[in-house]
Amino acid sequence: MMSTPAIGRVIAVLGPTNTGKTHLALERMLGHRSGMIGFPLRLLARENYDRIVRLKGKASVALLTGEEKIIPPHPRWFVCTVESMPLDRRVDFLAIDEIQLCADPDRGHVFTDRLLHARGESETMFLGAETIKPLIRRLVSRVEFITRPRFSQLSYQGQQKLTRLPARSAVVAFSAADVYALAELIRRQKGGAAVVLGALSPRTRNAQVGLYQAGEVDYLVATDAIGMGLNMDVDHVAFAALRKFDGRVPRSLESAEVAQIAGRAGRHMNDGTFGTTGDIGGIDPMIVEAVENHSFPPLKRLQWRNSDLRFTSVAALLASLNRLPDDPGLIRARDADDQLVLQALAADPEILARAAAPARVKLLWDVCQVPDFRKTLAEQHSRLLGVIFRHLTGPAEKLPGDWLDQQIKRLDRTDGDMDTLMTRIANIRTWTYVSHRADWLDDAVAWQERARGIEDRLSDALHERLTQRFVDRRTTMLTRKLKDNDVLASEVEKDGDVRVEGHFVGSLHGFQFRADHTEGASATRAVALAAHRALRPEIASRVSKVATEPDAAFRLDGQGLILWQNEPLARLTAGATALTPTVEILPSDLIDQAARELLHKRLDDWLDSHLRQVMAPIFAALAAPLPGAARGLAFQLGEGLGSVPRAGAEQQVTSLTDDARTALARLDVRLGRESIFLPRLLKPAAQALRGLLWAVHRNQTPFPPPPPGRIAVPVPQDRAPASFEAMGFRPLNSWAVRVDMLERFTAEVRRAARAGAFPVTPALAALLGLSPADAGPILQALGYLPEASETGPVYRAVRRRPAGRRRTADRMDSSPFAALRDFGRG
Repeated sequence: MMSTPAIGRVIAVLGPTNTGKTHLALERMLGHRSGMIGFPLRLLARENYDRIVRLKGKASVALLTGEEKIIPPHPRWFVCTVESMPLDRRVDFLAIDEIQLCADPDRGHVFTDRLLHARGESETMFLGAETIKPLIRRLVSRVEFITRPRFSQLSYQGQQKLTRLPARSAVVAFSAADVYALAELIRRQKGGAAVVLGALSPRTRNAQVGLYQAGEVDYLVATDAIGMGLNMDVDHVAFAALRKFDGRVPRSLESAEVAQIAGRAGRHMNDGTFGTTGDIGGIDPMIVEAVENHSFPPLKRLQWRNSDLRFTSVAALLASLNRLPDDPGLIRARDADDQLVLQALAADPEILARAAAPARVKLLWDVCQVPDFRKTLAEQHSRLLGVIFRHLTGPAEKLPGDWLDQQIKRLDRTDGDMDTLMTRIANIRTWTYVSHRADWLDDAVAWQERARGIEDRLSDALHERLTQRFVDRRTTMLTRKLKDNDVLASEVEKDGDVRVEGHFVGSLHGFQFRADHTEGASATRAVALAAHRALRPEIASRVSKVATEPDAAFRLDGQGLILWQNEPLARLTAGATALTPTVEILPSDLIDQAARELLHKRLDDWLDSHLRQVMAPIFAALAAPLPGAARGLAFQLGEGLGSVPRAGAEQQVTSLTDDARTALARLDVRLGRESIFLPRLLKPAAQALRGLLWAVHRNQTPFPPPPPGRIAVPVPQDRAPASFEAMGFRPLNSWAVRVDMLERFTAEVRRAARAGAFPVTPALAALLGLSPADAGPILQALGYLPEASETGPVYRAVRRRPAGRRRTADRMDSSPFAALRDFGRG
């Protein structure tokens, strides 16, 4: 057994993850007047420093890491990384976390040194895994062991496809490329994932974990960096690989390594599970058994490096570093980065010349311990540290401010991709470490603040890049709010854009929601559900507003849609007659039956009012107390939407009495030679509505009305002539003529025909707004046939007028009401 200090009580608290070991140590430390605890990671030290500050205040707690030092004037407790523990300070209580790292090939020698030499005056506590117990018993005198059982169960769940992993899962891979690929797939399928890599700065890593802990994402993709120091609410750990590159060769994970990572699942009293993703097969049953039962082979040897160094010369320093341990439970650690740098610099004659005195040798060793956060080639890191040592051994014995400014300034930029930002962060962390060597530079505090500010900005930028790439923040936020049944803050902008919790999710048109394009089924579902829930108050408000709006708030478009605020609410559908269409509310999942009925009633009322306003003459005629023949004529006008060919109503016209004619005249019914019509229904607005009502009643696509002011328009071959008739235009061969102007035109034609054959003069054709050639087909449709003449074509009447027609005309001539006079008179 090696000789160890015999100061106070020494306790080893051992057990698997999630046993409350760290909590116990902090409780014990704060119960002493003074204390010190060493953590394996800077972020763990910072996390627990913040926790103690909240309990005891800043004045009582110091933080010491390689890159950060916060030391109040009279601290009682020190929270440190293991490497940064000020072991020359006497404290009542001292603890080392994750003591099994004594076996780590890279840093193990530091933990072994603390195990052998670091003690509190009253109490010392080592925290870690059971695997180190035999070696602690062998190496440490009078140690007490406390075994802590895991608070929750950890069980193997086998293989699962990545897309079927449960929420609150961590997926583990062992390369940045694999982590990125897995996170991208989860973003598409599940909305997003937080990302944790060893290369991330503590600030970025904490921000990514914060995304996960806050529930903004339900998945985390990480390297084995999550195996230590990250306390998260993980329910399941899925291994996407079971082999890793350990810095020298690829190898399979050992059972203890699987346990350390899988142990992140299940926190406090919540059980956890672990398994693999579906494409790598399962975990060896023997490893599964070991993990579930927390039973692992004990460590055989701990890494050791002599800490009793000699600084008489560089050669003496190297020799002391190469000393072999005396105990077979210890093995000399492989050359660490600082020793490799020292060996490289020792080959430089100038460096050796500058390190001629013990103080300079000690300074050289301090410089060699500047960490290589960049993980560059040893030669590059050695070259940088050589420059630093030359400056420190120069005339000023300080780092030149302009040189340091040049090194740092080039890193103060946040452009570039994720890898570029990670490289800059690694570089600035080196200078953050250097800035905490107050004896190396002037105004150390200012350099510390500058370097930390740059690191923070770069870390925030990297966090933002990672989040932009691997997190669909809209989907994850909406999913979380829906799951928690939270109230969703929504906003509908003037243009109809809908934002829920600040995210654009689609647009609202009337009562119809059009979702924004999404990637993946879960995103589509989240957007739709969130929009529907968030829009409930807006929809209720809109329904209430529509129900109380004045008639002027609504209008009918050319396709039969009823618009409100220029957005469609309903469409017209065929009713019993063309004048009585029905209202059909447009489909919408946002309105319930009660709201639908309320909307229906309001729009029914508006439509009735609108039809009675625009089609007032026809409704007046239908409602008037007319005698038999006149009533029949009014009914025909109703079916014709305001005009009918006279030929089809001749019987009713001949049966009219003088009183009936008088009544019709008061209703502004015109009895023409060609048509019976209501003049007010030949205005553009009425024409458009007439054409729409005709099309709706026949379930046809509405045709646009003739341009305002047009008297004659061409009749396309693919359009039903009856659609023109419905708008007050008489189809005549290839033309349709407005019925009122048709009366004037035929009157002039009859006058010209009294002298026999007549030409179509420009003045006659101008009544229809046509050329003489275009007016010819219309004359033929009216019964006038063309003949050849020396001056051109002339037309002669060939149709015979029914006998009753003349009698009717005569009776109209004798009527005292000019409005009923035959348009052919005069």
